[in-house]
Amino acid sequence: METLIFLLFALLAVGSSLVVVVHKNPVYSTMSLVVTLFSVAVLFVLLGAPFIGALQILIYTGAILVLFLFVIMLLNVTREESAVSQQKVQAGGALLGALVFGGMLAVLFWNARRPMDPMTEELVSMKGLAREMFGQYLLPFEIVGMLLLVAVIGATVAARKPPQPDKPVEDLEP
Repeated sequence: METLIFLLFALLAVGSSLVVVVHKNPVYSTMSLVVTLFSVAVLFVLLGAPFIGALQILIYTGAILVLFLFVIMLLNVTREESAVSQQKVQAGGALLGALVFGGMLAVLFWNARRPMDPMTEELVSMKGLAREMFGQYLLPFEIVGMLLLVAVIGATVAARKPPQPDKPVEDLEP
């Protein structure tokens, strides 16, 4: 039964992540990202990490995607218009990305054949996670938060329309 649930949510995560990339409407892509992140949270729970699964739902699915939707709605982003001249560049970039991803996946599978060190309780405990997150990785954690804030402000400023000059009073007819 557990394997069936795993396969169901793994296929759901892969399928909805493909919709995120392929769909032209940004709102539908963001909603598909909600399904993807929820599926990943279920996979975390199945792997024995319910706290990480709860964080996945609360932080990413709850907060970050609400922020994404807010920015999309604020900027009034519409459906993407495709240009014929960009399709060759996009196809080449996608092919290059697929080759790099395949190479990285092959290296990952090659390295997985070697025996690994067993997971200790210290590596997966709350104290260990908190010690690493707020000790060694505190500065990168804060930098990522600042980068997200700057990106949202920059997107808002970039999408702001210039103010329209008022019409002169003499052009108006009584």
